Amino acid sequence: MRPAHRATPDPQAILRAWMPFKRAVGVTAVRTKADYAKACATVDALIDAIGDDEDHPLADVLDYLADQVAAYEEKHTVVPEAAPAGVLRFLMEQHGLKQEDLADCAPQSRISDILNGRRAVSKELAKKFAHRFNVTADLFI
Repeated sequence: MRPAHRATPDPQAILRAWMPFKRAVGVTAVRTKADYAKACATVDALIDAIGDDEDHPLADVLDYLADQVAAYEEKHTVVPEAAPAGVLRFLMEQHGLKQEDLADCAPQSRISDILNGRRAVSKELAKKFAHRFNVTADLFI
């Protein structure tokens, strides 16, 4: 048996903190489509609340859930090779989003121009899309 380390939390203490967290968040592991939908909605709400503030107290929760969503997507979603507009359209459909839902990334008119092939995706916008959809920015460039 290993000697107890002072910095190692007690499993019962973790459990006492975990259960209320799990109830508050609604999903902590993404194993099903329903879990995925809940986690995506929570990630979207956290992005809206946190914005670009990497020091926000909820940033770690966002990272944790985004990792869970990414792992699920990696197993269950195939992103087809396509032009950036096609990739954006595909991801919007997968997430049930409309152009105005991406206002945190760019104005609706710019999203429309991208989707209609009138405008390319800038590097800055590619990074925002990548963060929003938890994919690599290379998909949009």
